[in-house]
Amino acid sequence: MTPPPNTRPPREAHKIDSVALAKWLAAHIAGASGDDCTVLQFKGGQSNPTYWVGIGDLALVVRKKPPGKLLPSAHAVEREYRVMKALAPTDVPVPHAMGLCTEEHVIGTPFFVMKWVPNRIFWDPTLPELKSNEERRAVYRDYVRVLAALHSVDFNKAGLGDYGKIGGFVGRQVDRWSKQYEASRTSTIPSMEALMTWLRGNIPENDETTIVHGDYRIDNLMYAPDSENVIGVIDWELSTLGHPLSDLAYACMGYHLNLPGRGGLAGVSVGELGIPTEDDMIAEYKLLTNRTAVPGWPFFMSFGIFRLAAIAQGVYARSQQGNASSDDAASYGAAVNMLSELGCRIAGVSF
Repeated sequence: MTPPPNTRPPREAHKIDSVALAKWLAAHIAGASGDDCTVLQFKGGQSNPTYWVGIGDLALVVRKKPPGKLLPSAHAVEREYRVMKALAPTDVPVPHAMGLCTEEHVIGTPFFVMKWVPNRIFWDPTLPELKSNEERRAVYRDYVRVLAALHSVDFNKAGLGDYGKIGGFVGRQVDRWSKQYEASRTSTIPSMEALMTWLRGNIPENDETTIVHGDYRIDNLMYAPDSENVIGVIDWELSTLGHPLSDLAYACMGYHLNLPGRGGLAGVSVGELGIPTEDDMIAEYKLLTNRTAVPGWPFFMSFGIFRLAAIAQGVYARSQQGNASSDDAASYGAAVNMLSELGCRIAGVSF
């Protein structure tokens, strides 16, 4: 069994007991057999360490909470597992979630198990590995289609009526991410302070509730190896019931960013690549969801950037403690400054 190329031996802080894991898998996952298993860590997974696991004839993915002291409500692998199970019968493509372990003693923290399937993940939003404009256009078309499908799911029928609160999402999110940022603060950043203040005072009046992914970007989608179709949306840790325009803004943030190691579309002539513009993306989403407008767009965009800055601050703070999931986590400190300044510019706020 050949592991996927974007894996490596687990980082020292994320090594797990493969014998204990194999024993649990044999007891809970059909077809898993053997006294030991091969465990490799995937690239990415800044928040929750994610592993490729080979056991017997099965190829699996294990996603777990990180070690160390965690922020309240963060790293919710239990919620990721629940939402993927609930969405499996819908038009939203999700990985096959196979089992959940809430006990810490097995491999140190709770985890869940998914079936691994061959896939493509596009880490660079300019899609340099694709040969034609038609292919790139098709990738982004499915990117928008799947987001619209998610926001069209009846969360009550899906058994997710209690997955979050109905209404008032934006105000709660501004408060939540302000507190998350403050809990992981390592210095005073004037642009973050100014952006937090502006967001708190400018909550849009329009209110809607759908299932939201919370981290919807192109490298959180698995595409088929031989087509431009999405076969699985991953990294559901931040999912909840909330305002769909927050997801749409997050999906479009790449048009304003070009981050080291993650890329972006800022300054890119997207039309020459066959990639839709931000306005094209919004228009397609409106068509698929029967909308006539996206009110409060600058707020949602600046809020999405603020939330990304707060997440980056959390990754940076964990790197200072030595338990972040990524080798380049320390570079996220500089990203907090850049992101919050960009958010201020979009919101028209001085700092």
